[in-house]
Amino acid sequence: MMDRNSIKDTGILEQYLLGELSKEQQLEVENILKEDTELREYFNKIESDFQNMAFENAITPPPHIKNVILDTVQSQSVTKSISLQAKKQSTIYLAVAASFAILFMISSGWLYTQWQQSKNEIQLVQNETSNLKDRIVALEQNLNETNKWYQAINNPNTLQLVLKGNQASPASSAITYVNHKEKTVLLNPQGLAILDNEHTYQMWADVEGEMIDMGVISTGKEMIAMKYIDHAESINITIEPSGGNDHPTVERLIANVLL
Repeated sequence: MMDRNSIKDTGILEQYLLGELSKEQQLEVENILKEDTELREYFNKIESDFQNMAFENAITPPPHIKNVILDTVQSQSVTKSISLQAKKQSTIYLAVAASFAILFMISSGWLYTQWQQSKNEIQLVQNETSNLKDRIVALEQNLNETNKWYQAINNPNTLQLVLKGNQASPASSAITYVNHKEKTVLLNPQGLAILDNEHTYQMWADVEGEMIDMGVISTGKEMIAMKYIDHAESINITIEPSGGNDHPTVERLIANVLL
């Protein structure tokens, strides 16, 4: 069953204008147009556009069409007697009108094809433009984030500290940037060894012997912000179950640095 949206979106009205629908479909379209004022106005606009496009983009008919018309005119002239001149002229006019109708249908079909191609090309350009905008936004975000990290680590009040891996993970290392004045902690985790999916790294601050969570470390990023803990005496990294832990697994401490 057709509805207004499916009729608009699938080009059925254009096919109806070009006579490409079955009788059942034509009848269904005509009934809907009678009942739907908005759709009928939309159809009238398409019909007007097709007529304007046909006149503005008129094309020279193929030579064989012209020959068919001329042959029809000549045939009508030879086979009809002088006494039936009026009837002959009427027949010629009808033949010529039919021929022009064929030309109009050919032109309209060509214009419809060009119109559909233009719509597809416009949609393609719109999609490419949208993708380009998304990429530009992503690049701007990355640039802003990189600029933010650069300013933070180059702040005169920022301390750069290296956490070297111990015997539990000798190949690991990380760099942390601590700013006590602004109370910020940044971490570059790129030097940490890759873990399996069941484990993760977690950072802790030692405050008077108590280990306080500074956050789970995401090794997939170049720089991440961690929690700043007041009065921390050292920063420590442990290996914990995936998702983090509420207390450090001391036996899996892999790096630490004094503040």
